[in-house]
Amino acid sequence: MMRKLGFLLTLLVFGTTIALAQNNGGQRTFDPEEMATRQTEELTKVLDLDKNTAKEVHAILLESGKEMGKMRSEMQAGGDREAMRAQMTEMRKKQNEKLKKVFTEEQYTKYEKYLEERREQRGQRGQR
Repeated sequence: MMRKLGFLLTLLVFGTTIALAQNNGGQRTFDPEEMATRQTEELTKVLDLDKNTAKEVHAILLESGKEMGKMRSEMQAGGDREAMRAQMTEMRKKQNEKLKKVFTEEQYTKYEKYLEERREQRGQRGQR
């Protein structure tokens, strides 16, 4: 009985490892639709967005995601990394300007706080 349990546990770990490895060698995928949907769901919870606002946010995030995907492709094809970073920073500014028009003042304040918390979390992950 213990041998069977041990074997099943080993099989489970092995299967999970293979499934994770098939995800582009462990790299994140940058499907704009998937990312926009996931980000919209998160912002809907954090900012208590209504359905119409959530739709507008999704459209803005999807547009930005598609543009960023193009930039990533260009960079992988030998583009200038620093130029891409500057372009993405500018694109995020424009995205935030569009979101500011969609959010209420209170929601935008919460959004800015949310972004700051996310930056801090990313910084902490890099320090481990």
